[in-house]
Amino acid sequence: MRAMFFKRKQDFRAQCIKYLRYVLNDHFILFLMVFLGFVAVQYSQLLRHFPQEHLPIWIALFLLSIVLVLMGRIATYFEKPDNLFLLAKEEELRDYIKDQIKKSFLLWGFVQTFLLSLLVPIFMALGWSIWGFILYALLLLGVKGVVFQQKSQKFFSQEGLDWRSIIAYEERRKQRILQFYALFANVKGISSSVKRRAYLDMLVRYLPKRQNRTWDHLFLRSYLRNGDFFALTLRLLLLSVLVIVFLPQSMIAAVFVSLFQYLLLFQLLGIYEAYDYQYLTNLFPLEEADKLGGARRVITAVGTITFLLELVAALLFFNEKIMILVIVGIYALLYAFYLPYKLNRLVD
Repeated sequence: MRAMFFKRKQDFRAQCIKYLRYVLNDHFILFLMVFLGFVAVQYSQLLRHFPQEHLPIWIALFLLSIVLVLMGRIATYFEKPDNLFLLAKEEELRDYIKDQIKKSFLLWGFVQTFLLSLLVPIFMALGWSIWGFILYALLLLGVKGVVFQQKSQKFFSQEGLDWRSIIAYEERRKQRILQFYALFANVKGISSSVKRRAYLDMLVRYLPKRQNRTWDHLFLRSYLRNGDFFALTLRLLLLSVLVIVFLPQSMIAAVFVSLFQYLLLFQLLGIYEAYDYQYLTNLFPLEEADKLGGARRVITAVGTITFLLELVAALLFFNEKIMILVIVGIYALLYAFYLPYKLNRLVD
């Protein structure tokens, strides 16, 4: 039994490693090195010129502690057929799940303590002793243990294992990991949810009601109702605005905003294949060029709206206004040249 779950774990790790090479490419490694150097320099400057007002530092440490405590999920590697084929092994699986809870707690507890240890100089600057920091780290470990126990409560019921909760929990855990890799490459095995947002239906009414704009209506509805595209746009837009507002170096902020624009465009390319499962679309009396044009117009419209919001934030908060031209240039390259090129590749 344990050998079977171990093989599932190895298979999923192999899948993640396969996609990881697309994430850790030469360009991203170079960007990551520059970013880590920037963070190290800013950290050093903070310690050298530590602010007299400590309240913002305390608030930031409190919020970071909450994030660290809540970070982490329990890996069980259960799959949908297990509630039928492994039902006879329920007692053995209870022990297996308890072991997985302990292993997940040890892993994420180590990650939490390691990240927290990087902030030791800040705690020292606030007047803490090293023993006070150790006690605080142990306290957070205890809180994380309670959090993991609360997360694991949904795995058990009065009758035994709650198979549906375990399987659904593991499915969500894997989907979140694969969605990260999907920011950089086309990932198999991702399932998307569909939810009608009635308050956004009015946006579709502004599209021309002409036959050659049929795909525009379909793609826009898919974007507004897909659980991945719409939420991803909001997350990347929020990250871009936060970077523009809180990074004092306009050049670094412009690089981040350009990266988020690229990630958004890369993900929105999936709209073109949103209806490939629906074979009745092949009966539409429409040319392939109409589908290509519809996808390009919808993706460009979404990208333009996010770009305009980022541009407004840049005009308000950038110290070096010349960096705004960099964002404009990257946007023009992405949507004037890169988008048509990638869509043509999808058609081919």
